[in-house]
Order: sequence, then C-alpha cells, then structure tokens
Amino acid sequence: MSTLTDRYLAATLRAVPAQRRAELDEELRGSIADMIDDRTAGGQDRATAEREVLTELGNPEQLAARYADRPLQLIGPRYYLVWWRVLRMLLTFVPAVAGVVAGVAKATVGGEPGAAIGAGIVGALQATVQTAFWITAVFAVAERVNPEPKLPAWSVDQLPEAPKERQVTLVDSCGSIAFLLCAAAFLSWQHFQPWMSGDGSRLPMLDPALWSFWLPFLIAVLVATVGLEIAKYRAGRWTWPLVAVNAVLDLAFAVPVAWLLLTDRLLNPQLVQRFDWLREGGAQDVARIAVVVTVAITVWDLVDSAVKARRQAG
Repeated sequence: MSTLTDRYLAATLRAVPAQRRAELDEELRGSIADMIDDRTAGGQDRATAEREVLTELGNPEQLAARYADRPLQLIGPRYYLVWWRVLRMLLTFVPAVAGVVAGVAKATVGGEPGAAIGAGIVGALQATVQTAFWITAVFAVAERVNPEPKLPAWSVDQLPEAPKERQVTLVDSCGSIAFLLCAAAFLSWQHFQPWMSGDGSRLPMLDPALWSFWLPFLIAVLVATVGLEIAKYRAGRWTWPLVAVNAVLDLAFAVPVAWLLLTDRLLNPQLVQRFDWLREGGAQDVARIAVVVTVAITVWDLVDSAVKARRQAG
C-alpha cells in the first residue's frame, strides 16, 4: 500500500511537464518530510502530522497548476476542476453511444447499411461538440449566478492510489482503433467503390447479398471492439472481464468469417466467375489460406490477452 505522501506526489506530478517531475518530486518530498518532522518534534503522531501537512498543501491538481505555471481560468478557479472532471467523464462515453445509435439507425431504420459508418462518425463528432458546449455553458452560468459555491472540501482521502505501470499504451490503443476503423470502412468501401475487374467493369469483392445481415453484423462487431480498446486503455491493463469480452468479440467475428469462407459465400460470385484462376480452384485456395490466417490471429489474440491478464493479476 502506498503512503499518503507517495499518493499525493503521484497525483501532483502526473499533471506537470515530464521533464520537471524528477526535480519537483525531490523538492516536494523533502519539503513534506521537513514539515512532518517539525510537527513530530513537537510530540505529534507521525501519521496525523502527515495528514495535516498534506491537507494544508491542498488539492494536488491546484498545486501542480502552480508549479506548471498553468492558470485555471477557462471557467474560473472556483469551478474549473469540477467542470473538467465532468467534461472528461461525459466525453468518455457520450460520443461513442451517440455514434453507435446513429449508425445502427442509419443501417436499420434508414435502410442504408453502407452509410452507417459515416453516420456514426458524424453523430459522434456532433455529440462531442454539443456535450462540450453545453457543459461549458452550464458551468459558465453557474459561476456568474453563484460566485461562492459550497463545493465539498478536498481531503487526503480522495487521493487515488499511486498509478501502476501501464500495460496498455496510448500508441497501441490508437493503432488498434485505427486498424479496426479502417477494416470497418473497407467493408463499405469495397461495395460502394468496387474493385475494377479485367474487362474494365467494377465488381464488389464481397457478395452483395451479405448486406442483408452479415456485413452489418461484422461492422457492428468491429465498432464494439473499438469500444473494448477504449475501455482497455482506460483500465491501463488487461483484466479478466476484458479478456472475456475480447474472446466473445473475437469469436463473433472469426466464426462467421471462417464459415462464409468455407461455404464459398464470402466472395462475390460474379467476381469469381470473371477470373479463370478463381473459377478453377483458386477461390477455394484463397478461402483455406484466409481461414488458417483468421484462426491463427484469433487464437494468438485470445492467448495473448489471457497471458497478460494472468501476469497482471499475479
């Protein structure tokens, strides 16, 4: 268990520039130790002295703002931290929910599954702008109507535990999300911007009949996996519940793809008939190779996530 001083320093230093953290850690730790020693020299219990010293130093985010020379003036010092906390919390799920709802509505009610991704992205962006605007407007009005708010006093009991080393980095998460979005976009692109065949005509690579169910389903699985990546990054590590969700999504994507490949239902029949090498057995070879690759990637991802979760738990 981290000491209160360790937790206080961790909460303070994560909000200051990285190049100054080592210097400020040494400076603050020494100052806190000196103030605690002054109190214990007078006969005070060390644990009590530590709590009182940290309480006098105040909210670590405000202390970090002073060290980083970053004034809290977007909304005003009274409401700034509450506004920023509420805004961050809402932006973690409101745009995602709005985007998924807009995409599903476009694909089902609107009857345009190919336009679902674009509608989802537009819906998410609009939700982001609207959320940021209205939350900021509410706090700006509150500051002028109630300039002396009775907000709860900060105490050391609100300090988070010192952060553990992240198992999931921002670069990895961004890369995974970009790949998933590109894969979802490709499923629509190959239909609306078909590939050009040998005679100059354009044919979709995948069977257009799959738009009745399977392609929207696979796109929905990819979008849900984006949500998993966001949740995994927020957690900073693999947990067993995340491993379980990951397994469900992996199988929800891999099993239908493998089945469609093995039953010759994935590729567009017109495209297969257009090329001799596909018509004369090449399509089956492509299907078998794709199934092996799909199974290998799925098994590797399942094992890798389970190993990382076990390592983190241990």
